[in-house]
Amino acid sequence: MLQNEKTALSGRVQPAVWQSSAVICRERQNWTQNVRPQATPLTRISTCFEMFQAGLDLQPTLPHDCSIVASALSPQTWSFSLKWLPPAAYLVGGNVRDALLGRRADYLDLDFVLPEGAVQTAKAIANYYSAGFVLLDAERQIARVVFERATVDFAQQVGPSLETDLQRRDFTVNAIAYNPHSEQLLDPIHGYGDLQRRQIRMIAPENLKEDPLRLLRAYRQAAQLDFILEPNTQTTIRQLADLLREIAPERVQSELNYLLGTANGTPFLALAWEDGLLQHWLPSATAAGLAQIADIDRTAIALAASCPAFSVELVGWLRDQQKASGLGRSWLRIAKLASLMDSDLPTAEAQLWRLKYSRAEVQSVLTVLKYLPQVEALDLLLASRKNQYIFFQAVGAAFPALAVLAVARGLDQEAIAPLCSRFLTATDPIAHPSPLLTGCDLMTTLHIPAGPCIGQLLEALQVAQAEGKIGTSQDALTFAEIWIQHKK
Repeated sequence: MLQNEKTALSGRVQPAVWQSSAVICRERQNWTQNVRPQATPLTRISTCFEMFQAGLDLQPTLPHDCSIVASALSPQTWSFSLKWLPPAAYLVGGNVRDALLGRRADYLDLDFVLPEGAVQTAKAIANYYSAGFVLLDAERQIARVVFERATVDFAQQVGPSLETDLQRRDFTVNAIAYNPHSEQLLDPIHGYGDLQRRQIRMIAPENLKEDPLRLLRAYRQAAQLDFILEPNTQTTIRQLADLLREIAPERVQSELNYLLGTANGTPFLALAWEDGLLQHWLPSATAAGLAQIADIDRTAIALAASCPAFSVELVGWLRDQQKASGLGRSWLRIAKLASLMDSDLPTAEAQLWRLKYSRAEVQSVLTVLKYLPQVEALDLLLASRKNQYIFFQAVGAAFPALAVLAVARGLDQEAIAPLCSRFLTATDPIAHPSPLLTGCDLMTTLHIPAGPCIGQLLEALQVAQAEGKIGTSQDALTFAEIWIQHKK
């Protein structure tokens, strides 16, 4: 989405303006949003860019053999018609960058900068298409239109020119603009060159100071794009690392979640820690904990190969919060987050709350930390069906996170296989017991009054069922009668 740009840079960079034919013509790759693009040279782009640098004129329109039909640069992929945009409107930010890299997404996230009338344009489009409209910032004239398959932000240009607006952004690769009317690209800070070099380079230290979250975002975007950090940029980030403590915890958590949520993020999470960015927010993180996260990634790959059904559970989330899983929540991420927490549960809980994790996430991490010793003492756990029942009742849906973490820490995968099998079997009486009788059944049939005794009896029935002592409703009634007699 649009960056929070406020301060102008003093210096001006000679802009590079080049036609979309100079960057779109290339051999098509089967690239997706979450798959690393091939690092082969984009020869036709390079040739056209060299022509631009030599001062040669380029064609103002796309040649017939070039297509941007599948690109976010193409109005054909948008949820509204190009005619609603004024001629001076420019598409900016990550969607331009991703289009130039050949990355595509099923859901479009578009940002437009207009010299004037941004909110009015957004309102007109929302009204015509019966789409959602949100005024994000009345003072800065930023509005959002929400379609079923796209979110579109419209912002008033900051400063006297679009070039000035782009100079206020975070990294050069995000400071390329595209005019869909003229099919021109504006690249005042030469971000295209950094796309070719596959590197994240800051525009200026002042831009990072303006919004210190950009310090961490550099690592997230490098992971997302499979880029490197430009050395001078990385040095500057190290020098400014303490500024990250000033950022709202929700924003820090969002960047951390991406780094924790993908294997590509793991080395950059470790690099961010080495560069001093995480010490305030994750004070218990250690080199060993970060190495453990890399082991979790390798373990997850091994589990996917040997037990695909368990792998599906590992990347899932609580069944009653499936919509929230779109936020990147998964048991795999819980296992990684637990690796960065203090072993003391109250300390870990305080650290998680400070980062504004949800109650479900906090409880899940604490469950993993609490019961990990039991999983690692596997012989004792497997010694009795009752022990396993009590264990599964305690850990519940968090078992996949526990299992992957235990195996990553050295537990033999074959040794934990029996527990995994129970967890994956929906009818297993130990991992997923189905009560043979309800409290109402007990009160009605055995004439027992309501009270604590009912809960105790139900728990005793569950344990007996897990141990294989009872298997039918009649067995359960007989067991209950004997249990009551012993209580008298």
